[in-house]
Amino acid sequence: QVQLVESGGGSVQAGGSLRLSCAASGRTFSSYAMGWYRQAPGKERELVASITISGMTTYASSVKGRFTISRDNAKNTVYLQMNSLKPEDTAVYSCNAYRLGYVNHWGQGTQVTVSS
Repeated sequence: QVQLVESGGGSVQAGGSLRLSCAASGRTFSSYAMGWYRQAPGKERELVASITISGMTTYASSVKGRFTISRDNAKNTVYLQMNSLKPEDTAVYSCNAYRLGYVNHWGQGTQVTVSS
């Protein structure tokens, strides 16, 4: 079983930066691919960035070049560095742990608000 706890959300002006963290419990973190998702009011949840167990990353086109996902397996933590934030980045950000054949795990989410 994996439990995920996000932190680092908050309010920032456009152009600012935030770093989200997602801490995982358990001893199998390194066996999970990790992803950051976001959901804005009235919109569907979307995948923002993901990182495989080997460290390969993918990004949504809307955040490519501004966001960076990384993981520290020694700390059981995945990060999302968000730079050059825009008002349209405002959403609840949640992390996800995925492993083929196992239950998908979600954190509770953290609010990011970007003002213009």
